[in-house]
Amino acid sequence: MTTNHQWLLAARPSGMITGDEFKWNEAPVPEPGPGQFVVRVVYVSLDPAMRGWMTDRRSYVPPVGIGEVMRAGGVGEVVASNHPGYAAGDLVTGTPGWQEYAVTDGSGMMPMRKLAPGTDLKTSMGVLGGTGLTAYFGVLDVGQPKPGETVVVSGAAGATGSVAGQIAKIQGCRVVGLAGSDEKCAWLTGELGFDAAINYKTANIARALHEACPKGIDVYFDNVGGEILNTVLAQINLRARLVICGGISGYNAVEPMPGPSNYMQLVVMRARMEGFLVSDYASRFGEAITAMSQWIAEGKLKSAETVVQGLENAPKAFRMLFEGGNTGKLLVQVGPEPR
Repeated sequence: MTTNHQWLLAARPSGMITGDEFKWNEAPVPEPGPGQFVVRVVYVSLDPAMRGWMTDRRSYVPPVGIGEVMRAGGVGEVVASNHPGYAAGDLVTGTPGWQEYAVTDGSGMMPMRKLAPGTDLKTSMGVLGGTGLTAYFGVLDVGQPKPGETVVVSGAAGATGSVAGQIAKIQGCRVVGLAGSDEKCAWLTGELGFDAAINYKTANIARALHEACPKGIDVYFDNVGGEILNTVLAQINLRARLVICGGISGYNAVEPMPGPSNYMQLVVMRARMEGFLVSDYASRFGEAITAMSQWIAEGKLKSAETVVQGLENAPKAFRMLFEGGNTGKLLVQVGPEPR
């Protein structure tokens, strides 16, 4: 193949993603320069954080520039290399972006990392990828759950929330998840072993949380923000920990979202609310992958992926994140898996 198909960022978004923010582009397949290698992309990851990377607001990473390849995590196969640490045939994961081929020196926001031969590529992007690592450190380091405590997870059927809830169960906690459909709630309690699940679209959330958490809430793993955060604050226990992972309910809002109206509960209950970034734990990724791989082998940690076929469908698939269209990790398959 001589053509590298790409999606470029064409415009800053305003409100819900429409697809017009991206431009389809054809470029030559890159050649590696000194110290570089070329990756044939197999899967790209779709994550809520990418919505923030598209804006020009101050953030933890520079925004994607207009005319640049849309930034995204991904996994693929090295096909050409002038880098001493990478050879053709190596499986790697990093941030190749929305394109079929990426040239890199291995550095970047998420540096390229080699995977063992035979690695399940979808699992490497989900439970053992960025979202799984986020759940691991968010639950264990920030949330610090103790056996017998009650942990509530919002966005619980998503890539991060589903893993966060399972890790809390492994720690011996009572786990309650919030999700956007009865089918997702049934998946949480049936397949993943959550103690209870609440359909936030149909339930009276305050009443449902009170019933599901009769002893109050000790740890809240928040992926959505907004009114659900307000409701949880009213039911937290003394010394509760609120782990702020994301706020997807406001990512497409045109006006700034209001802050929690009852944040003084943090004072009354001497609770802690803390945000974090998984990149802060990069030096410990190996520890997390080892632990979660063991849980997978023991049947304690399960994965789920929603896979959309074809790079051309990436913008449409991206909207699924904000419309509740995925269960578990959302991926776009760009090319065939290596044989």
